[in-house]
Amino acid sequence: MNILLPLNNPGPLSMFRTVRFACLPVLCMMLATSGFPVFAQTRDEGQVKASLTAASAEEDTAGKEQLQQALQAAGENRTELLMAISKSPAAHREAMEFLIANMPERDLRSLSSEYLLENVRLAYEAWEQAPWKTDVPHDIFLNNVLPYANINERRDGWRRQFMEQFRPLIAEASTPSHAAALLNQKLFPLVKVKYSTQRPKADQSPLESINAGLASCTGLSVLLIDACRALGIPARFVGTPLWSDNSGNHSWVEIWDNGWHFTGAAEPTGNNLDKAWFSGRAGTAVTDDPNHAIYAVSFRRTPLRFPLVWDRSIDYVSAVNVTNRYVAQAEKVPDGMVLAMFCVKDRRDQKRISARVRVLNNRNEKVFEGVSRDEGFDTNDYLQTFLQQGEQYRVTIRCDDIEQAETIRAENRSGPWIWTIAQSGGSSAATRSAKAVADLVAFLSQPTDQRPDIQRQEFAKVPLTKGDAAEAVALLWSDHQDHIRATRKAETDARELVIGELKMPFDFKVFGTKPPTGRSLYISLHGGGGAPKRVNDQQWENQKRLYEPAEGLYLAPRAPTDTWNLWHQAHIDQFFDRLIQNLIVLEEVDPNRVYLLGYSAGGDGVYQLAPRMADRFAAAAMMAGHPNETSPLGLRNLPFTLHMGELDTAYNRNKTAVEWQTKLKALQKEDPEGYDHWVHIHAAKSHWMDREDAEAIPWMAGKSRNPLPQKIVWKQDDVVHSRFYWLGTNPQRIRERAEIRAERDGNSFAVKSDDVEEFAVLLNDEIADLDKPITVTHNGIVLHEGMVERTIDAAARSLAERGDPATVFTSQIAVVLSAQP
Repeated sequence: MNILLPLNNPGPLSMFRTVRFACLPVLCMMLATSGFPVFAQTRDEGQVKASLTAASAEEDTAGKEQLQQALQAAGENRTELLMAISKSPAAHREAMEFLIANMPERDLRSLSSEYLLENVRLAYEAWEQAPWKTDVPHDIFLNNVLPYANINERRDGWRRQFMEQFRPLIAEASTPSHAAALLNQKLFPLVKVKYSTQRPKADQSPLESINAGLASCTGLSVLLIDACRALGIPARFVGTPLWSDNSGNHSWVEIWDNGWHFTGAAEPTGNNLDKAWFSGRAGTAVTDDPNHAIYAVSFRRTPLRFPLVWDRSIDYVSAVNVTNRYVAQAEKVPDGMVLAMFCVKDRRDQKRISARVRVLNNRNEKVFEGVSRDEGFDTNDYLQTFLQQGEQYRVTIRCDDIEQAETIRAENRSGPWIWTIAQSGGSSAATRSAKAVADLVAFLSQPTDQRPDIQRQEFAKVPLTKGDAAEAVALLWSDHQDHIRATRKAETDARELVIGELKMPFDFKVFGTKPPTGRSLYISLHGGGGAPKRVNDQQWENQKRLYEPAEGLYLAPRAPTDTWNLWHQAHIDQFFDRLIQNLIVLEEVDPNRVYLLGYSAGGDGVYQLAPRMADRFAAAAMMAGHPNETSPLGLRNLPFTLHMGELDTAYNRNKTAVEWQTKLKALQKEDPEGYDHWVHIHAAKSHWMDREDAEAIPWMAGKSRNPLPQKIVWKQDDVVHSRFYWLGTNPQRIRERAEIRAERDGNSFAVKSDDVEEFAVLLNDEIADLDKPITVTHNGIVLHEGMVERTIDAAARSLAERGDPATVFTSQIAVVLSAQP
């Protein structure tokens, strides 16, 4: 019979073809697998590797036999497979033969040569371009980068699309772990896919999940793995058919980086792997129990079969048993303690809801507080903590004005404590949150000039759920874009910004093709300063054509004044903020790829603006300038390149450049994760470097901004700022040159400074788990420890301040260290 396999995906149309399924026995492939159980019980990953090593003497012969068996099983599609092998370059032939020898019968009989050739070519291209290529063994590449599929999902043509769309997301990564962590943080918001039990099906392909906008843990994992593989990151699918406490199944992802490391898809834990809500339960898995073991998918055939709980009839997905590794590295339950899990449901529909959970001991002391998981979290993800075994605790559950309390005894149990709350009249936290978003929609539907102050609206103060907060931010961002288009398009088209009595003309050219995440923006500052207008005008004309990036907007502004400090007066910061805001919307600029550069007096500006506005830029390049009194401390998270002629002696520019080189080296030695820099003193060059300094452009292009760094060094200049990354302060109560250092680790934020009287920690769901308590310390003293609330008010204020979609904060913790005067 003839079957036309579906083509409703954006992959190559030749990926599938009309195939005739002949009623032939599936020869050697069936023989190779018929003796194996669907779920093997005792073979772990180490045993499989040992078996493969013992058989290495026969590997070449066995591999050729396996390939021949596969070709025989392909039926009428054999010609396509042979064509794929024959057309493969010599360097790719082993990979092509590996795919064909190990692919399941459904693929042997359907995949086209064009699809397979493109898959192999792009897999090699991604691997060759990856900074970690030499650290990835070839067999890991074959089994965990090369494959086009994970389980039984639809076979999509995703490699090219994902490579182009997601590469900018990992520009700053140098290891597979860091790259995967960045993808997990940025991928799902970008493609607008979230977890939901309402997804069309469990085993969705990556493009099916993107089209639906919803996915199960299985679909989310497939999407993250394919995104990783498209960028040369070795990744594989992992899961268990049933947790040892019988609470459900789960799927997740492992990343190879000198060993395997796990992460939950769409459940990022900052830049770290091997952290997840399920790690405790994974540590109780049972190696020899096929229902409670943990398996990793292997494209290379093994004696084990991965347990596809959504379709037990499928037995062609190979696996290795990795249980022992999870058991060995799991967080152990402290002696005398038990793991307590909490779940709150709506009594009407039995759906999980967000509720405040507080646990008190018998002395009425709070020992734990958190927010229960709603339907936006994995079904098996519960709020949890350790409690003293055998002790009694009083647990209070609160949703707005509804509160329940119950005394429990901490004992080992197979599942969570579950409470149901009878809600009515829209009084639940989830209902109030949803209503606040609905009120926001109605508010934004009014003409802008007729709207009252959003911060005075009741709905803006209502605590939001995580999902509703994300929706509110999306609504506010869409409205912000409409406002920019309506009010600022004219000034952008006129190529002139006006603030007060000052004007800043500008001109730009567009280079290259716009990447999926948006265009880069290069702001290039001209020289001159302290000179007649005509001189500075000529310097501006020169700057317009001085550099040409391979991609992006190259923009040269004309300084609003003709003073010696024309690029680092206070109004420059305001002009650049407005310029960047406009171009993010009107020219589709990627806010994480904005670059600053300048020559001579423009270099003076870069020296000063880069540290004090570091959170706006992805990198900065200083050419032939002088720093005056500024400090490099604020460059901790901003890649900085400095170019100076060896003979540029005016104002001791050359000597000062060498001094900055020494300072930057010392700072990086003290803080190896920060102060990325490159200083080039150009031999035998004076103030004009004969364009040798243009090498700074491609160096910057390889950098991308991290808007939420783990560590911040904030050094105020003579122009003070009220916000820097995820820290805020009152500019009226901070002195010039004040210094603040801050670091975050999970839900803990440590601030160190003797120069501030008040500060604020700005929060969203990318930077912390806002359904758990947040701790803030100042100079080692705990100033805040408790829950925070997401609000529309916080998001709206945050967006109005910056107009930057990557730094919208839905919560903040304000700390006042001294009384107001």
